[in-house]
Amino acid sequence: MATPARPDMDETGAARGQLAFELPHVPAQGEGDFLVGEGNALAHGRILAFPHWSEPLTLLIGAAASGKSHLARIFADRSGAHFAGVDELEALATQGGQHPLIVEDVDRLGYDEAGLFHLLNQSMRDQRAILLTAREEVAQWPLATDDVRSRARRATAFSLEMTDDIQLSQMFVKLFGDRQIKVDPRIIGYLVARMERSTEEVAILADLMDRLALAKGTAITRSIAADALDRRAVARGAVQHEQDWDGPNDE
Repeated sequence: MATPARPDMDETGAARGQLAFELPHVPAQGEGDFLVGEGNALAHGRILAFPHWSEPLTLLIGAAASGKSHLARIFADRSGAHFAGVDELEALATQGGQHPLIVEDVDRLGYDEAGLFHLLNQSMRDQRAILLTAREEVAQWPLATDDVRSRARRATAFSLEMTDDIQLSQMFVKLFGDRQIKVDPRIIGYLVARMERSTEEVAILADLMDRLALAKGTAITRSIAADALDRRAVARGAVQHEQDWDGPNDE
């Protein structure tokens, strides 16, 4: 039988009803704020190379919090690109032109498939620069037909990954810096050595520790870091049990 999540925990492993009010923070997304490493250097270089792109379509692929949106913002600042809305694609394709566009989370937001197909065709025909972002490879996109997939495969694609301890540590430093929080580097090292290794997990842990510290009215300590790691282990374990469960126990 499935092991349910603890009733006093949310999906991040945080205690429900026990955390202090979360203060708003604005992520730093300027060109100088992007953390360049081995796993994202090619994608970063592609954005900085604009307008000297040999092909008009660029696709950034990466997990949540991998830096896709940050690079999209840098591209917008450098090119004046418009962030296309879900319902705008057909109109943008019909209007034509060469003004750069950004289509974020193309595999997740339910864009009009026909409109996306026409927009990609227009981009290739008129050499209109379009930056696409997605979490999954093109083959995994939930499309009704192969029309969009065949066009998207013509994009110059780049994967974004955090490849080593240094990059994960730098990401913690940046996320805490966005919240104007100073954290002992030894605590960050403690986290990196024990956490699930992904950019999404860094973002979840940084947010969770911030809220735990606010609830206690203290700085982020090693004890809080250990608590956050434990909560995330419980949350992931509950999710894994749900995924492994096939139905009622036949015994």
